[in-house]
Amino acid sequence: MTKKAILSKFSERVSFPDLVRKLVLGWLFAVVLEVLMLPAELRALTSLDGPAAMSLGRVLLIACGVAVVLLGISLFVRTLWAERVGIPVLFAVLAVLSLRASYTTSFLWLCILLALVLVVYAIRGWKGDGDCVPQTEKDSKVYIVITAALGALLFLFICAWTVGRYLTFSTPTYDFGIFAQMFHNMKESGLPITTVERDGALSHFAVHVSPIYYLMLPIYWLFPSPITLQVLQAAVIASAVIPLWKIGRHHGLSADVRTLLCAVLVLFPALSAGASYDLHENCFLAPLVLWLFYGIDKKSIAVTAVSAVLVLCVKEDAAMYVAVIALWLIVKTLLRFKKSELKPLIMGIAMFAVSLVWFFLTTGYLASVGDGVMTYRYDNFMYDGTSSLVTVVKSVILNPMKALFECVDSEKLKFIALTMLPLAGLPLITRRYERLILLIPYLLVNLMSDYQYQHDIMFQYNFGSAAFLFYMTVVNLSDLKLTRSRVIPLVTAVAIGAGCLTWAVIPTAVDYPKRAIEKAEYYDSIRAALDTIPEGTPAAATNTYTAYLSDREVLYDVKRCTWEQILETEYVALGKGSTSSFKNYASEGKNNGFDNLTTLLEAEGYVLFEEVPGVLVIYKKQ
Repeated sequence: MTKKAILSKFSERVSFPDLVRKLVLGWLFAVVLEVLMLPAELRALTSLDGPAAMSLGRVLLIACGVAVVLLGISLFVRTLWAERVGIPVLFAVLAVLSLRASYTTSFLWLCILLALVLVVYAIRGWKGDGDCVPQTEKDSKVYIVITAALGALLFLFICAWTVGRYLTFSTPTYDFGIFAQMFHNMKESGLPITTVERDGALSHFAVHVSPIYYLMLPIYWLFPSPITLQVLQAAVIASAVIPLWKIGRHHGLSADVRTLLCAVLVLFPALSAGASYDLHENCFLAPLVLWLFYGIDKKSIAVTAVSAVLVLCVKEDAAMYVAVIALWLIVKTLLRFKKSELKPLIMGIAMFAVSLVWFFLTTGYLASVGDGVMTYRYDNFMYDGTSSLVTVVKSVILNPMKALFECVDSEKLKFIALTMLPLAGLPLITRRYERLILLIPYLLVNLMSDYQYQHDIMFQYNFGSAAFLFYMTVVNLSDLKLTRSRVIPLVTAVAIGAGCLTWAVIPTAVDYPKRAIEKAEYYDSIRAALDTIPEGTPAAATNTYTAYLSDREVLYDVKRCTWEQILETEYVALGKGSTSSFKNYASEGKNNGFDNLTTLLEAEGYVLFEEVPGVLVIYKKQ
């Protein structure tokens, strides 16, 4: 066979999808070999000894070697069916080895589910046809009004919850007290300085690089109150219905289907619950990630660039969201490559490069001037003793079963149920397997980590992954051609979401505004006492009062600051019920920290200035 004939047959029989399939098969083959070479006692997925004994170089070399061999064979024999069957077979072998080493019921069911998905792939293959046609009909104003009302309901619900927390003094120093003082100082000096975060003047950007907060500053400047911050967060989260509506329209969903989709968003428990611990920069991820997807779908360089930059400004680790979207866009484009459509490929490469550069710049900055990146949250993957996130990637390459095992740990099952059931499982229902790349944030941020708050819907780590899940829901719905086949799963999702929200979120949410109303006189007495502390004067306070007293340059949390720092302040506000705040001043293991602290204050010339009997005392320096 001539060189020209070989090249012709190569281009005919080897495409990018073929190459991906061969690499995946080679990788699974290499991992199976590595696991088989391990002694039985090192195969346990509960330990890091297995990955430490495996060779990343050998896995990559064998994977590439198998892919090259398959490429050579495919020039003479069609290997498509053998490769498609080989993937589920190798996964089954790997699953059996892993289950024998570390059996749990949830892990078994996950392996069965993935095996079934791979069997479907082996039989039916990958769906590689084009996307659906955008909706061109003019939307009925009725559906637009209903959707706007749904967004308004979400806004009001989050406002009532979070403002209620502030009014009932339920917003602790970590984290709302920090952000309340930070915004006060941003208003005064333009700088995100706090003293409560690390007990001394420090830029919050030395802890997290979040310049996105400056978008809120103009409104806060007009209405300088911690309540403004809670309201702004609610507005940001509720605004996610706008890009979701537009994405649905682009993907051919009718107005009634999009209205149902937005209802699913409003009822999605993890979205509103993510605000339950007050303002966090992560709230921007929900709308901004959806706007980024919209820009990519519309092939708008302007919308894509602005959205990507804004996502990067949310936090140092937000680069991961942009990188994953870029990777998906690159793979998606190459799988259906046409020379006439180079723009998406260039956009994807540019986004990926910029996100990596930004990530390394910001994490390097944090390592040099701040506390570094919080990689301890992935200690369950740090097999080489480092604290690098690269090790997490290496660990997954060495043994993907370790990642799967960690994702279905018993304490994470509730989170999975509360995030997948309200979407009726729609993010997972696809034969366009490149879309599964978009599950990476959900897996990496929420499920792989052992940090308990990252798989709890009541914390702020849900916003980014939720946006990915909703985009996957839209595009998978668009593959269902009949309106009925789109409406039924969405109606099911609405029903499940309403049930989950009622069970898991609403009882907690309504408690705060209810208490604020029923005990208004009680909380007014506390506010009246705290208002006797002049604005701007240095103060120290217990945990729940720092947010209310945040309108000053110097503010300390009694529990976390030193005695010397307390003595720098003119006023000290102590909540009598906050026993944990006084542990540093307790003696002989007794619960006498409050009495000891007040005695020390009086010895230093502080006198009782104001009090709410049994609740709060305020000392003033003479």
